[in-house]
Amino acid sequence: MISVPFVSFREIERELGSELRSAFERVLDNSWYIRGEEDEAFEKAFASYCGTAHCVGCGTGLDAIYLSLKALSIGPGDEVIVPSNTYIATALAVSYCGAVPVFVEPDINTYNIDPERIEVAITNRTKAIIPVHLYGQPADMDPILAIAHDHKLFVVEDAAQAHGALYKGKRVGSFGDAGAFSFYPGKNLGALGDGGAVVSNNEAIARVVKELGNYGSDRKYHHIMKGNNSRLDEIQAAFLSAKLPHLEDMNAERKRIAQRYLSGITNPNITLPIMIDGADPVWHIFAIRHPRRDDLATYLHEQGIQTQIHYPIPIHHQIAYQDLHHKPGEFPIAEEISRTELSLPLFYGLEDAQIDHVIDCLNNFAR
Repeated sequence: MISVPFVSFREIERELGSELRSAFERVLDNSWYIRGEEDEAFEKAFASYCGTAHCVGCGTGLDAIYLSLKALSIGPGDEVIVPSNTYIATALAVSYCGAVPVFVEPDINTYNIDPERIEVAITNRTKAIIPVHLYGQPADMDPILAIAHDHKLFVVEDAAQAHGALYKGKRVGSFGDAGAFSFYPGKNLGALGDGGAVVSNNEAIARVVKELGNYGSDRKYHHIMKGNNSRLDEIQAAFLSAKLPHLEDMNAERKRIAQRYLSGITNPNITLPIMIDGADPVWHIFAIRHPRRDDLATYLHEQGIQTQIHYPIPIHHQIAYQDLHHKPGEFPIAEEISRTELSLPLFYGLEDAQIDHVIDCLNNFAR
């Protein structure tokens, strides 16, 4: 039986192992581990890649969203619109600011926030919108930006899963007031540990993000605000600098695999991803839907194929957010996705024989 893991880093490690070891040795030889030359070099390179003027490294993707919101002075009494279908980190960043996440349903076809539903959720307390480029699929930014402009709202893009994705020829993360990225190892651009970054074309926002992530300090032992500790380690910055030049090639391979799935999966009971016009996704996750998702996952497991669910429990059903008093059925689209979504193996190094096996098993599933 052919075995297909959900994710593997083996091919990346094989191809880039020498570069990653050289990066480690370079940091070790420099004996400087926080906010040094490596961090500065990566921030410059990643800002250029994203098409933004500024980049500030931080500890995690969650921190990147949180620091962006704090830099925009969002706090208690404020509301921030977030998708009802996303990873909990998007909402947690809002909560950590003391603000309230207001959920808006996604488009069932794209899984991203539905711009047509946003305006109804806006109140006099709304301060920002966080569109998430979920699964590496760009959100529909033009109408979102238009709504934000009309209502004088900030836009913070959650691009944690979308390194390199394009919307109408422009990199995601570069549209809003700030863009937040995660470098968790499984991301398209992943560190060898945790890491994150904020990109922005606004110098003031970037400066405040940097100060907030350094204990609120603009220079050593001089603290102008109550910040926290969220900085990108030199060693992770060095690893990311080694991997960044290869990101386009790795994304191209992910696109090739996704196209194999899109053209090869013909089971009429399987709903395939749908892209909006102008979107060039990077396929962090290849999400399908099936009315008997759990049976399908069990069947694939029996065939040696690992899958995951993104995400099995919607945020409004999580115990952590029971204080918002949302009821079952209040966000039916997010709940439908949580019941039917299944993520297929898709990673750099996935072999054609493994892809064929996944496609064959999906097309043969009839239970």
